[in-house]
Amino acid sequence: MKMTRHVAHRVMVLAAVAALLPLAAAAPGGAADTTSTLNPTNLVAPSNLPGVPALPGPVTPSFTVPATISNPLTISPVQATQGKPITISGTGLPAATSVAIVWQTANVTWVASPQPDTVNYLGRAQSTLNVTLATVTTSSSGSFTYSTKAPADFGGQHQIYAVVNNTAVAYGAFYLLRTLTVTPTRGPIGTPIHITYTGIGASLYTGGAALLYDNKFAGELMANWTRGTASVTIRATGATGAHLIQVADAISYMYMNIIQSPVPYADVYPQDGGGVTTFTVTPGHTSLTPYITWPANVTPTINEVTTLNNAGLSADGNAVATVSPKQGAVTTKATVSVSGLPGSGPYQLAWSSVVGSRVNCPTSSCWAYTSVPLGTATASNGSLSTSVTIPDGLGGWHVILVLSGSTVEAQVPFYVMESMVPFYSSSGKLLSMGVATADDSATPTALANGQSGTGTYTFKQGQEITISLKGVGWTQFDNVLGVDYDNSYIGYGCGFNSNGYTVIHLRATGGPGVHLIDLYPMFYTQQPSFANTPYGMTPILTYSNDDPALALGYHVPSLHFAITIVK
Repeated sequence: MKMTRHVAHRVMVLAAVAALLPLAAAAPGGAADTTSTLNPTNLVAPSNLPGVPALPGPVTPSFTVPATISNPLTISPVQATQGKPITISGTGLPAATSVAIVWQTANVTWVASPQPDTVNYLGRAQSTLNVTLATVTTSSSGSFTYSTKAPADFGGQHQIYAVVNNTAVAYGAFYLLRTLTVTPTRGPIGTPIHITYTGIGASLYTGGAALLYDNKFAGELMANWTRGTASVTIRATGATGAHLIQVADAISYMYMNIIQSPVPYADVYPQDGGGVTTFTVTPGHTSLTPYITWPANVTPTINEVTTLNNAGLSADGNAVATVSPKQGAVTTKATVSVSGLPGSGPYQLAWSSVVGSRVNCPTSSCWAYTSVPLGTATASNGSLSTSVTIPDGLGGWHVILVLSGSTVEAQVPFYVMESMVPFYSSSGKLLSMGVATADDSATPTALANGQSGTGTYTFKQGQEITISLKGVGWTQFDNVLGVDYDNSYIGYGCGFNSNGYTVIHLRATGGPGVHLIDLYPMFYTQQPSFANTPYGMTPILTYSNDDPALALGYHVPSLHFAITIVK
């Protein structure tokens, strides 16, 4: 068996060795063990993430910091936003000597635990890093002056050292403050509003920010992998006129008296433009067609292929399986090709997955391995090629297996992407994508459909709305989606127990006119829950380039809908 590209979420072959057997026989013991071996992994950020500022300088070789440094550095001003001029000066140093000006910063990353049957979110990790801003030579009197601009980096306090012969001989501190930029500043309902927030810190209490739209919580911003700079997009909504956008320090929800806290610099001061700005909604609206926004297309950094496991594989290991395409929505047609099989004749294909929920986990059974037959194919001279239909089930990483009896001859991963459910009329006309009325009857059909009703984008005030999706996953990274109504977070929907089919119920409010519904990725931190997992259960607005799931090969999107309320 030849291992394929970096992917995430292991669905162990133990389930599929007996792929066609009943669920109880699919995995030893039936239930998955999600907590016995957490194996915390500090994730490496994908190298091609967009929007990541470069380090302010090359990494500094190790140096010694004495317990007492008698010479202070003069830094003017002592605080500023990125890009502003600053001057660093030193006196009383050795004459005509080379001095490295060292800026202390940090590396921050996400921590996860890939398991045989899931991926757990375990929080964040921070480490100190020193970089050299410049190397200068002191004057005959032992002084120097260096002028530069405040780097694009994590916000907060940065130690600055003057280093001579691998020893710090002078010391100072600088505070990098935050900035808020919003473009454009006006437009009709649905206008994409691009928000950039710089100077987010490296520590837990300074490492996140909350975004409010007219005092309503829209979601969370983080910048671990983007080194203090968060860039997000929301949509303009509300009545014609001015609307306030505010971004400020938060661990999920806004820290509203931070000026009195131990980290008062984690604020945007009025003289620096303030953390509040205005967007003016103009008459009309943009297109009301639903759409999906995918995160950055980056290269995963997990080295091992964690959707696969060697257990149950043929001992000779010569067969190689590929699939095209490698990802797609449920019911996608894919071609599986295999070479190096031990002989000609029929082979079985199976889909490896899990079944269960998180509601009673881990006090009782969480979930168990399962599999779905994908048909048979006949090999000739050790090779076969056949078409399969991706099952209508859970999203995320799965494995297609090629079996000879109970022996797994080859396996290949496939990623199931989230999608909107189309609603058609009785004549086959497309009525809507994802959006429908509610059918609150308790008939078997209504319950099986999550009580979704007739496709439409038009509702009356107070009428029940359903949003229907397929391919929602089961890990803590893709199990739930947070729901914003007119940029206000109102709750979440989960797709695990319903096998990836998610029907979210909400109400039409806000009066006649166009209203927006946006769904964002979330970290599910309820069951099983782990210590030190901040930012859980809130919409992640920075999902595009600061989501730990990206390192594991996940593509959890945001989904955008619009409705019209009529009288």
